Amino acid sequence: MVTTLNGKKSQDERRGTLRRESERIAAETIRRQKMLFELGQIMTSEMDIEALFPLIIEQTNQVMNTEKASVFLIDSAGEKLWSMVSTDLKKDQVRIPKDRGVAGWVFQNRSPLIINDAYSDPRFLPEVDKKTGFKTRNILSIPLINREKKCIGTLQALNKKTGDFNKEDQAFLISASHYMAIAIENAKLYDDLRVLDLAKEKVINHLSHELRTPLAVIMAILSRVERELNEANISGLDNMLDRGRRNVKRLLDLQARIDDILNQKRVKEKEGILGLLQSAADLAWEFNESYRGEGAEVLEYICKRLEALFHKEEVHMEQIALTPFLSDVYERSIASMGQRELNITLDLDKDLSVYMDRNVLDKVFSGLLRNAIENTPDEGTIKIVARKKDDEIRVSFQDFGVGITPDNQQLIFGGFFHTQKTELYSSKRAYEFNAGGSGSDLLRTKCFSERLGFSLDFKSSRCKYIPKDEDLCPGRISKCQFIRDKSECLSSGQSTFSIVFPLKLQ
Repeated sequence: MVTTLNGKKSQDERRGTLRRESERIAAETIRRQKMLFELGQIMTSEMDIEALFPLIIEQTNQVMNTEKASVFLIDSAGEKLWSMVSTDLKKDQVRIPKDRGVAGWVFQNRSPLIINDAYSDPRFLPEVDKKTGFKTRNILSIPLINREKKCIGTLQALNKKTGDFNKEDQAFLISASHYMAIAIENAKLYDDLRVLDLAKEKVINHLSHELRTPLAVIMAILSRVERELNEANISGLDNMLDRGRRNVKRLLDLQARIDDILNQKRVKEKEGILGLLQSAADLAWEFNESYRGEGAEVLEYICKRLEALFHKEEVHMEQIALTPFLSDVYERSIASMGQRELNITLDLDKDLSVYMDRNVLDKVFSGLLRNAIENTPDEGTIKIVARKKDDEIRVSFQDFGVGITPDNQQLIFGGFFHTQKTELYSSKRAYEFNAGGSGSDLLRTKCFSERLGFSLDFKSSRCKYIPKDEDLCPGRISKCQFIRDKSECLSSGQSTFSIVFPLKLQ
């Protein structure tokens, strides 16, 4: 067999063409895989369901090179598909029955669909185009399947800029949809948790207000009983009355901490409502000058009622010298901790001051020092350090106590969270070892920080001899069975909570 020169040249050309096509396909595959990776990172980082819609649309248009995209989700009743669409200059919801339109067909059949001539397909609903003013030419629609293999909606890419949709486009969008379905499920879960959190806060707020009156009545009754007993010369009940007053005071302190926490949350929303009502009251007062009606009095009453309901403690900012202030907190804590044997030291830079509300600062510093005392065994050490460095002032409360386990560190600011079992501290007084309380001090401090512009951070390492929550410290270093001298305890567990004041706020 004889191979001509022209025949060999043709074979080489075909091989070259096939090689170039193979390289093109490989390059396109790599490009799309990179796009998928980046899309996954972007999608799964967004937790707000309203922000997620435009993000999915933007990313779909970008990766599919289309003019428009849409997401239809099944509603909670499981009857209709809904989507956010742009109409004029606003956002509207479009709702269609789950078995109508291209989206309905894809949802019902759980199968992707390519339509390259939208208006010739009977499944296409032109009403959406009429509402949005968009002219649909071709559609690639795929079902959104969640982790439980349930179809939660559909994703549609509209009007490919470079011609018709093909099977490669379909395969790529199906791959991308997995990230989108996960992101949607996460955002819906986050939204459910947010609603639950709001409901929980309302309950706590209600209970907090309901506690105040009966506790005040009980305290008054105890005082009256004590007075009657003294007048009747009946003795022997002093300890019982003292225990009753102490526990009522404990509940009142807890109620005050709850109020501090709740009053710092959503301050802007509450102030906005009060501002609106106050404006209405002002208008009514102006109107009342010419007309002696009851509107002004009614609005004034409503405004005062809302102010009482939404009351938050007034903030009075002032320049506070830290050395005398921290020294006072230190002295009061020493007096309150009774027979505890702790070495508490002050190490403060000279002439430090912060611009802050005095009452808030006292609650923050006193709470953090009490937290340190309650987590440090007798014979232990606590350091209070204040330093000015670069553009901030940092006040730290460092205890060389039991420390916090890694799991608890993730939850420490979650609210009403304590690291000990309830039975370990429920019968203890403040400042006693392991009297961990409800965990409200740290949440209150976190809320104050968000409102007033300082920050709170911490670091902790759990004592290596008692690594789990159920492992107990004896409460005195010399009683620990694991160590030979005090230095071994001091080099084991520790926690440092720091308040950072940016100098730009001073």
